[in-house]
Amino acid sequence: MRATVRWVRADLRARRGQALLELLVVAGVVTALVLSVTLLEGATDPWRQIFARSRGAHVWVHTLAETDVRALGRIEGVTAVAGPYRTAAATLAQDSGKAPLELRAMSPDPPPVARPLVREGHWLDPRNPEGVVLERSFARAERVGTGDHVVLRGLDGTPHPAVVAGIADTSDQGFYPDWSPGLAWVLPSTLTAVEPVARHTQQAIGLRLADAGAADFAVQRSVTVLGGRVERVSTWRQARSGMELNNRLLGLLLALFGLVGLLAAALAIGNATGGRVLAQLQDIAMLKTIGFTPAQVARMLLLEHAALAMAGIVLGLVGANLLALLLSRLAGSLVSLVGVPLPSGWLVAIAAGAELTAVVATVVPAWQAGRVSPLPAARAALPGGRLSRLARVALLVHLPPALVLGARDAFARPLRATLTIGGLAVPMLMITIGLGCWATLDGFERHPDRVGLAAALVARPGGLGDDQARRLLIDQPDVAAAYPGAEVEALLPGQTRTITTRALGTSARPYPFPVREGRLFHAPGEAVAGQGLLDLLQVRVGERVRLTIDGVPLILHIVGRSIEPEHNGQMLSYGLDTLEQLGGAPKPAFYRLVLRPGADPAAVQADLLAASGGRLDVRPVVNPADQLAIVRVVIPGLVVVLALTGLANLLTAISVGLRDHLRDLGVLRAMGLTPRQVAATIVTSTGLLTLVAVLAGTALGRAVATQVIDMQARTSGVGAGIAQPPAPGTILAAAAIAVAVATLAAVVPAGRAAAARLTPVLRPN
Repeated sequence: MRATVRWVRADLRARRGQALLELLVVAGVVTALVLSVTLLEGATDPWRQIFARSRGAHVWVHTLAETDVRALGRIEGVTAVAGPYRTAAATLAQDSGKAPLELRAMSPDPPPVARPLVREGHWLDPRNPEGVVLERSFARAERVGTGDHVVLRGLDGTPHPAVVAGIADTSDQGFYPDWSPGLAWVLPSTLTAVEPVARHTQQAIGLRLADAGAADFAVQRSVTVLGGRVERVSTWRQARSGMELNNRLLGLLLALFGLVGLLAAALAIGNATGGRVLAQLQDIAMLKTIGFTPAQVARMLLLEHAALAMAGIVLGLVGANLLALLLSRLAGSLVSLVGVPLPSGWLVAIAAGAELTAVVATVVPAWQAGRVSPLPAARAALPGGRLSRLARVALLVHLPPALVLGARDAFARPLRATLTIGGLAVPMLMITIGLGCWATLDGFERHPDRVGLAAALVARPGGLGDDQARRLLIDQPDVAAAYPGAEVEALLPGQTRTITTRALGTSARPYPFPVREGRLFHAPGEAVAGQGLLDLLQVRVGERVRLTIDGVPLILHIVGRSIEPEHNGQMLSYGLDTLEQLGGAPKPAFYRLVLRPGADPAAVQADLLAASGGRLDVRPVVNPADQLAIVRVVIPGLVVVLALTGLANLLTAISVGLRDHLRDLGVLRAMGLTPRQVAATIVTSTGLLTLVAVLAGTALGRAVATQVIDMQARTSGVGAGIAQPPAPGTILAAAAIAVAVATLAAVVPAGRAAAARLTPVLRPN
């Protein structure tokens, strides 16, 4: 064993460059994997941590005012109750606009169940009756901090000055604005002042269950007990889903990068190990001559590469931690990395997977090394003299000798050529998919109408009458169309949960939803649904669903599937006239404004606010691309990691190839080739392998990029049809850069090989 360790140590010292490359490959892959898993965990851990620390409620039931809800605490499986709390709809007004808000009256003493976790400032204090505590994602979206002065308005529009006393986290609902309205906690006296009319208030009661899986049963029993007095219900699954929406796409993208990087690392390690065996055949033969058994030789190689992989794993874990800190600072509130430590089980799994990959990639070369003949003078058989088809073509068209020989050397050893091409093609494949993600985000920003965001602004009448607000919007010259709309809560079939449905436009003049399957609604009772809702209800386009709105059943015919970025795609959209079936003409709660081409949304917003004297609430529509801005930070970093992995693989292949063909290079020079021609032979061989790998990787990447993105969009509820392939110019530029970098990387070792003296090269073994 001591001899084995000494040989491994001596070999690592003699080939430090190769060892460093292999170490960096493993470190880069481990870094990518740890970051991806951290983000995947971070997408759900915010809810888990908050729920555990606050003893959150599994079910929230919102009822009409003065409803007797004491029977809910006696439902089977309910272990604790939060509330009931009085709630009221309100708006938070600032100079920048207004935001919908749900006020929840709570006492100065935090409750034992569903207790908001104060992150900044302090909890409600009766000595400061004007104080309000805001939910953190809402406060960030509205750019409000502790100590800021805001204005609360009830349904009558009367302003009530308030001061932000604190900012808190809660597991009661998802992140704003994906989950709307925002949430704020106030003292009971403050809620009464903002909304003095009792019939305009509601109640919210939280149910903590012994079994989280019984949430749907608890909802069904609650609706049965309270009947039509239930306005809406929500479960912990909805809140958890709302919190993970922002990060899911990023986490899965990083996971794909990490797994592809792991495959690239396996190819790189296999190439490096196989090349070392070829370069060390005489050393290995000498070891076997002095008594080393085949098992001992194989064990030495396995031990050496296992040690390198372990060092790379440690370096990767340290690098992932540093990058997590950096990303959390760059991304702000978009991701939560530092606050969600990765479970030790994940770290062990990643480390074990990387180590196993290195060992498996070394097994075949180590086994081949054990079969080396124990003859000191033995030398590896030179590659066969048959020319490849490419070399034959080069010879037939009378290309220079250096190019013909380079074409021959590129594929002289098919196995090594395959490993080299695979090690470069796999990173190029993932880089192309990353460019597709980038192009899709650009499409969100340049063509928001493709993801259901044809309207740039949303306007609420506020202190204006509906007719006055409509005339004001239509008279604005930069407003091409104003679509009236309203959002209502509906109970799903079986009455186990509620969803948000959207009435927007009319059947005669529907809002331009992007429909990817079926058609747009054109008659009352027709609707389009998001992929998330179709999956939730297990229905398809063409079927009918029965909902309950305000206690009245409503049957809707789903005629199309639309791209739906809100509420995880669990949204049903129809014309405003469909709500007439519930009794009476519905009153629009807001208007979606489609602007004329070239109009500036900020300028239109300012003009409307000025024309209405500040009584009209006009706000920009949130683009999902804004929530995924961190992808623009992460994708370049991962592209660099994969590019370095491919470059390390290429440099290893070049180094090993030079050692394997050292005698060939000397023979070529002895035959009369100049050093420049010898260098051109090496560069040509490297360039051809890189060109084949880049063409294969980009072609396959462009073919699967849209499928991967659409698959993720479908599973996340948004729906397939959002993917944009990378532009041909971008792919060509990336391919050209890859080939140029690889060619330049071969110039230095090629120059050194060409300048080698003939005597050492040609001396007998």
